Amino acid sequence: MSAVHASMLLRAGLLSAGVAVAMLPHQASAQQMDHSKMHMPTPVEKPAPVKKAVHRKPSAKSKPKPAPVMDHSAMGHDMPMPTPPAPSEPMAHSTIPGMSMTPTEPITPIPVLTDADRAAAVPPAHDHPVHDNSIQSYVAFDRLEVWNADKGTGMEWEGQSWIGTDLNRLWLRSEGERVDGRTHSADLEVLYGHSISPWWDVVTGIRHDFKPGASQDFAAIGVMGLAPYKFEVAATAYIGQSGQTSARIEVEYETLLTNRLILQPLVEVNLYGKDDARRGMGSGLSTVEAGLRLRYEFTRQFAPYIGVVYERAFGDTADLRDNASDTRFVAGFRIWF
Repeated sequence: MSAVHASMLLRAGLLSAGVAVAMLPHQASAQQMDHSKMHMPTPVEKPAPVKKAVHRKPSAKSKPKPAPVMDHSAMGHDMPMPTPPAPSEPMAHSTIPGMSMTPTEPITPIPVLTDADRAAAVPPAHDHPVHDNSIQSYVAFDRLEVWNADKGTGMEWEGQSWIGTDLNRLWLRSEGERVDGRTHSADLEVLYGHSISPWWDVVTGIRHDFKPGASQDFAAIGVMGLAPYKFEVAATAYIGQSGQTSARIEVEYETLLTNRLILQPLVEVNLYGKDDARRGMGSGLSTVEAGLRLRYEFTRQFAPYIGVVYERAFGDTADLRDNASDTRFVAGFRIWF
């Protein structure tokens, strides 16, 4: 190829390259879109990234500085709680803002407890006696009442008292009846009581009958206490000097109509082992007395009451009496101290 031909080919190539380069901007502008005519949503500005607090392990020579407090209001969100270090590493409390940790060791060392300290903490024994071993006493008249009888005004009493501790007590019990100024029946019991449970006592002792008839003595043994459903029970058996035997069972219950108004039903049963005509007692079931009394407690120690009492004799006892049954209205008061 001659030099003339080569020069012509070079010029033609350069001219083609120039034309191609010149056409490139026009193609790019033709492919661009007119974004001004398009309604695109405004992109939401992303919040600034949260800078995590760097927990540095305190060195032995320098004390770690507290991390700067970050302005959460400017950031628009709450900073998450920093992750505590592993249990094997000591926790740098000063690097956790807002947290207060109790030190494992007291600031002031606790002295060793000595025998003198223990003795000073316990008062002398004589200043605090055991309460269940202290001597207490109690006197009560459950019934002091009067009524109108065919033969005149009647009066009846029933009372008891004790002195001792919660486990061992000396009991005194008495009941009797007077009509028109004459004593028809009266007795007195002296008993030793021992507690066998929180609610029951076993009693044993003697009973002396003043009336009816000539006086006589009995050996007594029985139980007293609070049965289930709060029934107060006293059951006693007696053995007399001449072989006479008897038993007395008394059950009463208190129903609180109000804190001060109390309704008290009561049942008393008497039994005898053999006839005793001089005292008007027959063998077997002798008498049953049922009463209903309503009292008002002005104080716990003093309470007047009214009531009705029905008494009936059975068997040989009914044959020895003029009237086998009797109903009377009573009024009286109950006291204790």
